Order: sequence, then C-alpha cells, then structure tokens
Amino acid sequence: MEFFEKQVSTNTVYKGRIVNVRNDVAELHNGALVPREVVEHPGGVAIVPVTAAGDVLMVRQYRYPMGEELLEIPAGKLEYCEDHRDCAVRELSEETGYTAGKLVYLGPVYTSPGFSMEILHIYLAMDLIPGQAHPDENEFLTVEAVPLPALAGQIMSGDIRDAKTIIGILKAEKYLERNR
Repeated sequence: MEFFEKQVSTNTVYKGRIVNVRNDVAELHNGALVPREVVEHPGGVAIVPVTAAGDVLMVRQYRYPMGEELLEIPAGKLEYCEDHRDCAVRELSEETGYTAGKLVYLGPVYTSPGFSMEILHIYLAMDLIPGQAHPDENEFLTVEAVPLPALAGQIMSGDIRDAKTIIGILKAEKYLERNR
C-alpha cells in the first residue's frame, strides 16, 4: 500500500528571518482531513573537516535555545538559491578559516521530518588548507581540533547531543574506514 498526504489548504501564521510557520490541512489516503503544522526552513550544510593528523576541526559556541555551549561540526544556513556545495565552502572558511582540497558529499539529512522542511547536506572536508576565520557578525565561536575516535566516544557517551554533529561524525568515520 502506498501512503500519501495531499495538501488541501495552507495558511502562513508566522514569517521570520530564518523560518516561516504554516498551518495546513492535509487529506490522507483514506480521505480523512488532518491538521499539519509545517516549519519552512531554507536548509543548510554541515561539514566534517578532518586534518591530515586525523583530527576534526570542531566549533564550540553557545546555543541560546538549549542554554549551553555545544561542541559541533561547522555548519550554516543556505542563502536563497545557493548551491549547497558553495555553502559548505563558505561556511568552512567563515567558521574555521580553512578551505578543503577535497570535499566529499555524504548526503542529505532530514532534521525533523514530522514538522520541518529543513534538509541538511553533510560534507567531509579533507586536504585542509589553513586560513583566517571570518565568522558572521555576532557569531562567537572557538575552533577545537579533536581526534575522530574521541568524538565517536563522546557521541556514544552522550556528551555530544547535536544531531548534525552525530550524523556527520558517524558518516565521515564510515566513509574514511571504507576509503583508506
């Protein structure tokens, strides 16, 4: 059996700088009408920058919604009509100062498909060339080099809880194991 939901109506209830929120009515495959709340988000990228020594360049920053500092892989929001590869190059440079000699696409991730349209594109960055970081105005972060095996341990112990970081690190680890 094929399941589907067809949009019957939509009403934007909030327009913000980063997200919009809609209240929709959807028709299910059995004909029932159900409410759906949808967060529209332009999507983004997350990058796992791995040095020649096997360290991952991580960023530590305060995350207001969570009320704490988090250790995360570099990431950022797509600009309107921006190619996700170009966004990965831009965000890596802005947050770490590095550029990648090799950028490998590890695939898309639906961050929370029950209510959000956000898609994150995960990249592995290798053959890193150092430069000067230039974060966005009012973006405060520090860069930390952490051995990849240590990050996997921090994920499994629950010290790293950020979804994009968990997915990116585990995907990069598997890719590197298969391509050494």
